[in-house]
Amino acid sequence: VVELFDNVVAIKRVTKVVKGGRNMRFSALIVVGDRNGHVGAGIGKAAEIPEAIRKAKEDAIKKMVAVPINENGSIPYGYTGEFGSAKVLLKSAPEGTGIIAGGPARSVLDLAGYKNIRTKSLGSNNKQNVVLATIEGLKAIQDPEDIARLRGKSVAEILN
Repeated sequence: VVELFDNVVAIKRVTKVVKGGRNMRFSALIVVGDRNGHVGAGIGKAAEIPEAIRKAKEDAIKKMVAVPINENGSIPYGYTGEFGSAKVLLKSAPEGTGIIAGGPARSVLDLAGYKNIRTKSLGSNNKQNVVLATIEGLKAIQDPEDIARLRGKSVAEILN
C-alpha cells in the first residue's frame, strides 16, 4: 500500500439558479500523488466542503497516471502540455534548481515527486485547466529508454 499525499488546489462556491431561488454547492479541485512518479487530479462537488473534498480525492485516485522522473529529479526533455486554452511549458532543470512553478502547476509537480523543474503557465489562468494541462504535459513525455527502443537505437544516440 503506497502512501498518498493530497493537496487542495481550489474550492469554489457554485450556484445553480432554480425556481425557488439559488442552489449553492461547493466544487473542490484536488491533486493526489505519491511523490514517486504517480499523480492525478480530481474534481468533486457537494453541498458541504468536506464532502466535496472527499469526492474529489476519490476521483483523483481513480485518474492517477505514471510520469517519468530522471536521476536529477527532473523531466528528460522540455515539453508543452495543453488543456483547453491553458498551456504549461515544462523545462528540465539541473540539480539545485528546485521547483519553479506557479501555484496550480507547483502542487502537481510537488506531488508527482519532481525536485528540479522549471515551468511557465501560458494562456488561461483557470486553476482547473492549468492543473490538467500540467498532467497532460507530463503524461506525454516519454522515457528516453522507450524512445530508443521504438527507434531501435541506443539511449546515448537519442540523447546526443
